[in-house]
Amino acid sequence: MEYIYLLVAIVAEVTATFCLTLSNGFTRVVPSCVTVAGYAVAFYSLSLALRTIPTGMAYAIWSGIGTVLIALVCRVVLGQKLDLAAIAGMTLIICGVLVMNLLSGAGRHG
Repeated sequence: MEYIYLLVAIVAEVTATFCLTLSNGFTRVVPSCVTVAGYAVAFYSLSLALRTIPTGMAYAIWSGIGTVLIALVCRVVLGQKLDLAAIAGMTLIICGVLVMNLLSGAGRHG
């Protein structure tokens, strides 16, 4: 269940960040409200995930996957460009999260 909370946190954070772009400096009401609500849901869900997932591991997954997803969403929806360096960096982020989860003991509680 904790990974469901983490998934909700990631989706809410990506949604909030995307709407932050659309809010035009909090001058547009609907995207601004979605941003605030999205971050509230993201942090609450992350706090629930942290009941059982170690903080470093949860944050690595949350921020890493969130970074890659928001870059991809902005590429698809807004047409923002991703050059080879950005793609390589996102690949390294995903690889880092996988290494932490699959090979490291950091994901286990002390």
